[in-house]
Amino acid sequence: MNHTVELTEQWTAPIAAFIQYVQYERQYSNHTLTQYQLQLNQAAAYFHTLCSGWHSVTPELVRRYSMSLRAKQLNPRSINVKLSCIRSLYKFLQRRQDDISNPAQGLKGPKFQKPLPKNLDVDQMAQLLEIQEEDELALRDKAMMELMYSSGLRISELVNVNVHDIRDGEIRVVGKGSKERVVPVGRKALEAIQAWMPIREHFIHPGELALFVSKRKTRISVRHVRARMKTWGIRQGISTPIHPHKLRHSFASHVLESSGDLRAVQEMLGHSSLSATQVYTHVDFQHLAKVYDKAHPRAKKQKNES
Repeated sequence: MNHTVELTEQWTAPIAAFIQYVQYERQYSNHTLTQYQLQLNQAAAYFHTLCSGWHSVTPELVRRYSMSLRAKQLNPRSINVKLSCIRSLYKFLQRRQDDISNPAQGLKGPKFQKPLPKNLDVDQMAQLLEIQEEDELALRDKAMMELMYSSGLRISELVNVNVHDIRDGEIRVVGKGSKERVVPVGRKALEAIQAWMPIREHFIHPGELALFVSKRKTRISVRHVRARMKTWGIRQGISTPIHPHKLRHSFASHVLESSGDLRAVQEMLGHSSLSATQVYTHVDFQHLAKVYDKAHPRAKKQKNES
């Protein structure tokens, strides 16, 4: 595929408008913006010799594009990402004009096995959080890990928490796409935060809002949090590497195991769809099917049914 091809405005203008939309209205990360730009430019470089612009791309051409990617032996995940980017562009274009169809709609990419994230069991989590040290950074790190496990926060959400976001046993979180949600904070996490608050005063400049700060007296960074959690996993004797995502996933798994309430877990994680939560939490689909058959009025089997 030739990535240096000169594309006409029929190809570049819709991409530019879409990138502007996801940047300013959806507030996607720079990484996501770069990916969209790259994938759509590559697709346009393929399509431009076959038709005159995005408005004339057909489902058959998208299928041919998908097959060309397979012929290059790209892995299934990469192909699905490329097709997803095309779908997203057309959904945006459809909002702007009624007379355009989505040629990638309904086209399935190659199947691939999503690796399920590993979680810590309850005993491992207790071992990780049983921090006895009283030094200042240990108290901060314990509060961070307790909060992340208590409320299922993403690492980006954790570092952006401000002191005033926690009130009456709840935390206000601004997640992906600037979506706001309110999540309960457990007793252990609140106790750990209360222990950290007097120490925090030694680490802040006047007017600092961040709940978690570093020695530099600035909001703690994602990179710093990752490094500290990795260190604590080793120091606490956990046999598997510790990273922030593992605490979020463990939260989701443990709440689901105890409650069985998938919808509640979805809300607390801030997922826009149940399918994302199902992957996240190792949902046993056979178990879900049995629950559905037993509970849904139109799924219940009659006792005399042969």
